[in-house]
Amino acid sequence: MRRRHFSVLVNLIGFDLFMRAVFLLFVYLLSACSSMTPEVRRNRADALAFAKSWQPLRLSTHNFVLAAYVPAPIKASKVLTIYIEGDGLAWLNREQSSDDPTPLQPIALQLALQHVQGAAAYLARPCQYVSDLDRRGCDVSYWTDRRFAPPVIDASSQAIDELKRRYEADALVLVGYSGGGAVAALVAAGRHDVVRLVTVAGNLDHRFWTVLHRVTPLTGSLNPADAWNSLQGISQLHFVGSADVNITPEVVSAYLSRFPIAYRPEMQVVPNVDHSCCWVKQWTKLSLHAFP
Repeated sequence: MRRRHFSVLVNLIGFDLFMRAVFLLFVYLLSACSSMTPEVRRNRADALAFAKSWQPLRLSTHNFVLAAYVPAPIKASKVLTIYIEGDGLAWLNREQSSDDPTPLQPIALQLALQHVQGAAAYLARPCQYVSDLDRRGCDVSYWTDRRFAPPVIDASSQAIDELKRRYEADALVLVGYSGGGAVAALVAAGRHDVVRLVTVAGNLDHRFWTVLHRVTPLTGSLNPADAWNSLQGISQLHFVGSADVNITPEVVSAYLSRFPIAYRPEMQVVPNVDHSCCWVKQWTKLSLHAFP
């Protein structure tokens, strides 16, 4: 029966067209496998950055070397907006962690490359986009259960210090995507120069999030919701997609509920957007609300 179906298919579309389809499928599958390699993921990010005349940086901190992208050349600015990447490829599946958390789709980088209101820079999470000796400190726990641990937050803040110095900036606006939203919030809670905090599908209460999805708690990670008292004086806006089944509006609401009503930050639910689609496409419009 299977041979008969095969013969019918070949007769319908022609042998040459059939073999072309098989070849294209093979190339697609090969490309999909190759896209999993860290080198290809790094090259994709480089290509996105170079297309906008941005250049890569490596910022050395006490515990990690962090990757960043900045415009070339850097121009001094009193206010610097820094976009912080999400968790990336932390897990291959529900049970198997990744060997390298470099994102398959660097959404925060793509958002940063669209920034038009003042100076901007992009900061990756520890162990993303780095290789060889720059992978020092890269234990798998720092992109799984300890992804928001104190060493991660400290390293991110140290890298931000260096970016701030290079731009000669006085004030910061932090924009975090997904898990980068948690990092942005936790960094902001420990600084006095952050004037605006914006998150996009941000994991702002990972304790609520792990219970919601019935996954292992992020033991060893700081929780942004617990830092509400240090954050209530900072202007904030938190975007969440109406169709996001990962970071649902309830996750962000759990964070917001920690604040007294008079200091409760703003949440904006964006229609027809899920966790990854279509923040990049809508960012120009959303920026009007993010950076008033």
